[in-house]
Amino acid sequence: MTDRAGPTGAKGPDELRRQIEQTRSQLGETVEELAEKMDVKGRARARAADLKDKASAMTVQLRSTAAHAGHAVQDRATQTGHKVHDRATQAGHQVQDTAVRAGHQVHDRALTAGHAAQDRASRTGHTLQHRAEHDVPWPAGPVVRAAVRHPGPALAIGAALAFVVVVGWRYPKR
Repeated sequence: MTDRAGPTGAKGPDELRRQIEQTRSQLGETVEELAEKMDVKGRARARAADLKDKASAMTVQLRSTAAHAGHAVQDRATQTGHKVHDRATQAGHQVQDTAVRAGHQVHDRALTAGHAAQDRASRTGHTLQHRAEHDVPWPAGPVVRAAVRHPGPALAIGAALAFVVVVGWRYPKR
């Protein structure tokens, strides 16, 4: 509230009127101040408008800052992506070259081993054929030589003989 003058006596009716008018004026100001303080809705609207203006300004500033940061991050990510891509490509080429060299080495070793196995098998086959034709005793010798020259009929006769043996063993006579 405003200052109050102590009880002073009025020296005349004009002085009293002037004091009354001054008191009314002070009282009016005090009422207006109280009315402003009591107008919560109005003060809230004014405060909301201020906050809205500040929020709008901050939103614009934050959007601008975020856009700049986004562009910077995007540029860094692009550069990093290119670096990673280049390194991966280089590593892929190195792996591919190593795999090709290893494949050639494996192929050469397999080829050498295959030729060695083929040579051994051929020699073993010739040795077995020579033994079958020359080292088998007389009663079986001509049969073995015939089987070597004509393997189809020999296999058929052998299968038939095996069938007879299995049937005889499975179903004996009583």
